This record gives sequence, structure tokens and C-alpha cells, in this order.
Amino acid sequence: MSQQTLLDTIPSIDLAEFTSGDSKLKNKFVGELGAAFTNIGFVALKNHGLSDELREKLYAAVQKFFYQEGALKTKYEFPELAGQRGYIGKNKETAKGFKKPDLKEFYHVGQLNPREDMPGNVFPEEVPEFEEFTKETFRIFENTGRTLLKAIALYLELPEEYFEAKVYQGDSILRALHYFPIENPELLEEGAVRAAAHGDINLITLLMGASADGLQVLRADGEWISVTALPDQIVINVGDMLDRLTNHKLKSTIHRVINPPVEKMKTSRFSIPFFMHPRAEMDLTSLDSCISETSPKVYVDMTAGEFLEERLRELGLKK
Repeated sequence: MSQQTLLDTIPSIDLAEFTSGDSKLKNKFVGELGAAFTNIGFVALKNHGLSDELREKLYAAVQKFFYQEGALKTKYEFPELAGQRGYIGKNKETAKGFKKPDLKEFYHVGQLNPREDMPGNVFPEEVPEFEEFTKETFRIFENTGRTLLKAIALYLELPEEYFEAKVYQGDSILRALHYFPIENPELLEEGAVRAAAHGDINLITLLMGASADGLQVLRADGEWISVTALPDQIVINVGDMLDRLTNHKLKSTIHRVINPPVEKMKTSRFSIPFFMHPRAEMDLTSLDSCISETSPKVYVDMTAGEFLEERLRELGLKK
């Protein structure tokens, strides 16, 4: 797949090939994942480990929390945590380079096996199933993410375990998102959208099917293409940290969530991405193997922690 191939849909791949024990299938998966990530930065993945049953229970719990009164939700909002744990209210996050905050509220669940310096998780007592199903999903996606990073390491001709120690007790986040209903769409300020165009901060993002359409990816020629995954797939994309590490060989592609047609603006949209982060001390200096005369080094050296701090300030979550 050449750099210039313009895809109308994101490629679909099957994680069962990588874990099959068949080296030919494993190599096929590594090649397909690498080709997609060097081209459009997104894939649809099946056999990812998340059952339909768990996904449905998780969405039900998340919806139940977000439909609670505002006063209950703000009990779980802790500004001193810079949006890294608990509830983050409406109009708090603004995409890099944009003036208008995104039309959303969200809740963050972090590392379940935290290091000493990490904030602990907070869970809403009023919706006990929220804790149960977010934790279960966090465990599954952290595991799936580790498997995908093994495939990425092999594609980059690194040892298969290259990322393992770097993501152990890492800063990963499960984000339960509510794009709330807009009762008076005609009063929206121009430029206010559910999620303005952005790249993700982390290594890779795992996204289960949202409750409604809206996700779009920016293709190399400037066209926006809609991302639709089949019911048995999740969407995986490259984040900025992996882009930096690979000197833009693996591409963190700009994406957005557009507002629905006016007649659907009064409905909620729920989405639950898992952002796979390494430990703060991981060095994101671009790999020598990804730098050449034709691909000169484009990024300054920094650690994952330094990069995360910089981006949280740009998003308005950290002062």
C-alpha cells in the first residue's frame, strides 16, 4: 500500500490472526496493521475481546450516570486532578487550536494497578454498576492494547516486547463520553461542535462502537471520510505519541465528531474510547530506524509525561 493510496473506508483486520500461533497469519496481521497505520492511521478490528453483552451493560451504566442530576455528577469532579480522573463537566475541554469548547461531558477511569504517584480512581456510588463495567472494560482493552503494541513493535522491527515495560502501570484512560442533547440548535454559536478536529495524545486509541454516527477521519487529500465499524469491530487509531516515536511513519490522523442533522441534535450520543498511554518516563525520541534522508527528523525529543503535560494545557484541562 503506497503512501498515496486514498481509502474510502478504513481497513478491517482480525486480531485472531495475530494470536493464532500460525506464523504466516501473524505476519499477515502485522503487515496489514502496519500498512493501515502508515497510510490512514486507523483500522477496524475484530476479535478484540470485548463481548456484546459487556458493551451493552457498560453503555447502560454510563447512560444511567450521565442522566443523573448535575449536582450529583459534580460531586465527582476534582479540578485539582486536571481532568485525569472522575467527572469533567460541560464546556471544559477545547480542541487544540480551537476557541469553542466541545459540546460534551465525560468521565475518566485510570490505571487500575496504580503506581504510588498516581491519583486513585473515583466512582459514582449512586451507580455501582458504573465501576464494575468500566473496570472490566479497562482490563480487556489494556490487554488488547498490549497485544496490538506487540504487532506494532514487530512491524517497526523492534523486539516484540518493546512496549511491554513502557505501558506497565501506564497512564491509560477509559473515557466515558456524553455528547449531550442540544435543545435549541439554532442558538449554537458558530463553530461549536461535539468534538472539533483533533489528534489523540496517546500511543493508540481503542474505540468501541458509539451509540450514533458522527466520527470522521481526515484523509491525506483533505477529504473527510466517515468511520463506520461493523457491530463486531472496534476502531483503533494511532495517537501523537506513537507518531512522534516513529517520526510520523505511523500516522496520528486528525479526526472529529460532527454534529448530527438538526432534527437529531436533541438526542444524546455516547462514546467510550480507551486511550493507551505509556508510563510518564517513556522516551518519545524518534527511533533511528524511522529517520532517513528522505524522512528527516521532525520532532523535538521529550518524554511521554512532558508531552502529556503540554497537551493538557493546550486542551484547557490544566492551568
